[in-house]
Amino acid sequence: MDTANIVSLIKARLGITSTVRDIYITAIADAVVKELEDEKGIALEPDNANHLLFCVDYATWMYQNKPTVDIMKYQSGSVGGAMPRYLQYRLHNLMIHNGR
Repeated sequence: MDTANIVSLIKARLGITSTVRDIYITAIADAVVKELEDEKGIALEPDNANHLLFCVDYATWMYQNKPTVDIMKYQSGSVGGAMPRYLQYRLHNLMIHNGR
């Protein structure tokens, strides 16, 4: 999967025109691709638009999800936001489609 393409689509989606955040966004995009391939067992196809857009959506959510440490949430074990339902649904479909 071409992470440079993922980064450019994330920036377009968020309306980012400068290169100031490129290192951070690229690290997130690389982590998303690695997680999907290595941990989730999804064989990402470079020409598959669904795979590309899922990577963009997932990485965008990771970029925007900045966990706040609230002592009550920390003690209950729920620091940060949970993955949105639509992303969970799409991830499960990708995993099922790939036979996991």
